[in-house]
Amino acid sequence: MTETADVLAAVRERVDPTPAERERLAETAARLVERAEDAIAELSVDADVVRVGSTARGTWVRGDRDIDVFVRFPPALERAELERYGLHVGNDVLPEGHEEYAEHPYVKGEFEGYDVDLVPCYDVDSARDIRSAVDRTPFHTEYLEARLTDALAADVRVFKQFLKGIGAYGSDLKTRGFSGYLSELLVVEYGGFEAVMEAAADAWQPPVRLDPEDHAAASFDDPLVVIDPTDPERNVAAVVSAANVARLQHYARRFREDPREAYFFPEPRDPLDAAAVRERLAERGTHALAVRFDDDALLGLVEDQRYPQLRRSLDGLVRGLENHGFEVLRGDAWSAETAVLVCELSVAELPDVERHRGPPVHVGEHAAGFYGKYADDPDVAGPYIDGGRYVVERERDVTTAREFAERKLASVALGKRLASLVADGDYEVYAGAEVGALAAEFGVEFADYFDPRP
Repeated sequence: MTETADVLAAVRERVDPTPAERERLAETAARLVERAEDAIAELSVDADVVRVGSTARGTWVRGDRDIDVFVRFPPALERAELERYGLHVGNDVLPEGHEEYAEHPYVKGEFEGYDVDLVPCYDVDSARDIRSAVDRTPFHTEYLEARLTDALAADVRVFKQFLKGIGAYGSDLKTRGFSGYLSELLVVEYGGFEAVMEAAADAWQPPVRLDPEDHAAASFDDPLVVIDPTDPERNVAAVVSAANVARLQHYARRFREDPREAYFFPEPRDPLDAAAVRERLAERGTHALAVRFDDDALLGLVEDQRYPQLRRSLDGLVRGLENHGFEVLRGDAWSAETAVLVCELSVAELPDVERHRGPPVHVGEHAAGFYGKYADDPDVAGPYIDGGRYVVERERDVTTAREFAERKLASVALGKRLASLVADGDYEVYAGAEVGALAAEFGVEFADYFDPRP
């Protein structure tokens, strides 16, 4: 066997479900479906039950304990009735479960040790006729079941584990990576795990475009475009960030050059403590700034709502700092029991005076207005002409990053909920060595930050 084959054989030993695991899941899923069918029999409307997701398609990784059950209702049923009937079945089957909301409510709970999503949808003729986003999911299972061989399913499991190992698996808006369905489509399209690695390493030139059924009915600007074979107007890879496309390319290239199990099962990072964070900052000679939020309304948002707000707010903070003359080396946003925006700056404090460039002298009224504004101001130097423009040197609004965060944060573009918190003063500012105190909650995130990987 080649080195690559040896590694892949070892990975399969770790990711393939055991025979006992497969048998137990099959028996549990059958009982779950039977309970759902019994609950449907009590309704005054026709419906049926279908299993979807990786455990239905045989592409689940050892240890996964998710069973997805969809209850399909007639398309003529009103949305309110679908929701009512769907929740009735869900609560009957999973009496200890709880209701969650995607495009419409569904029930999530536990059954015999497995995590179960019981979701109502419409039984439409094709994915082009969907009335709800979840309506296309049964068609995904039908499409893949017709194409997945045992060998391809095994390669899907390997590919999923590879994506998990490099931090690019998951279509949630925190990760912005590859979904299970997308992973399956790529393996089927290229014909196996190694073929996906070869394509990503050598052939992909973003924007990458794949259309398995050659039926695209829309165009997309995303870095990776994989047209849904069941819905020609949908890009399955729409959520995948450019960084995660590049991450897959990088590690695919590395794996082909030096195949190792470590790409699939990396060692977890040891968290940094407060002293280690302060030490890293001192070694780098940089200045840290953090803005921390502790609010139930923010943290109560699901991740797909919370992380877009945090990223928008981080972008606003970085732009605001840079517009005030601070050079931001890097920043990040984290969330656990609290949420925090972290920026690392080149300097902690700026001079009291800043250079402010006005318009070119030749632009007439605009230039005259700038000159008139500052001509008689005793607190500025200038206006004078430099390179054909008016320039003044004036006192800075803020001279430290802390002062900016304390006084100017409300002036930058923030996520809606964070903007409300900032307006009410419900946030804390940490600067310099103080940032180390956040290591108690974000020690792993600091470890990743100071030792970044592709």
